[in-house]
Amino acid sequence: MNCYAIDGIGPVVDPTAYVHPSAVLIGDVIVGPGCYVGPCACLRGDFGRIELHRGANVQDTCVVHSFPNQDVIVEENGHIGHGAVLHGCVVRRDALVGMNAVVMDGAEVGPESIVAACAFVPAGRKLPARALVVGAPAKVMRTLDDDEVARKREGTAAYHRLTERCLTSLCVVAPQTHVGPDRKRLVLSELRSLTQGFALNDCQPDGVLP
Repeated sequence: MNCYAIDGIGPVVDPTAYVHPSAVLIGDVIVGPGCYVGPCACLRGDFGRIELHRGANVQDTCVVHSFPNQDVIVEENGHIGHGAVLHGCVVRRDALVGMNAVVMDGAEVGPESIVAACAFVPAGRKLPARALVVGAPAKVMRTLDDDEVARKREGTAAYHRLTERCLTSLCVVAPQTHVGPDRKRLVLSELRSLTQGFALNDCQPDGVLP
């Protein structure tokens, strides 16, 4: 993996975590047990500390950084979707930040909350627990129900399994030149989509919880 020290401080990666070889970890980065860091993610701890707690995932092309002396913390089972940007913020336990969303300095995503794809959470915004957060700037649309929280956990569990699969079977290979007649397909457990059942049209238009 691409790990770099700066000012004598280098990354720490738990042996049970998986960091893709194309990801970049710089400086004061701590990747905890069972975490997944995807291809081309950049965790740049050259201004402040970055902590990924147990079971968190930071997916492809995410950027994690901060202003000087500010930390970024993704708590246990935090789920950071493709292309998201975290800057000097905290993502609490079991929360999800969707694809291409941005969470700014001093913001806090509450436990078991979901920040929708492409949302923008302004600096200093404190989001409550179990909130569905949408838009730019982000607004709390409503409270998530038990089934929606369970579906988020199922998605994070799939990344726990992906971490194990990567540690045991991911390897560099030369591409084949043609598709063989008996080519295998990946056989994985079913996973319910997070978007199924999200009745956004039933939310309050001003972002106030019903």
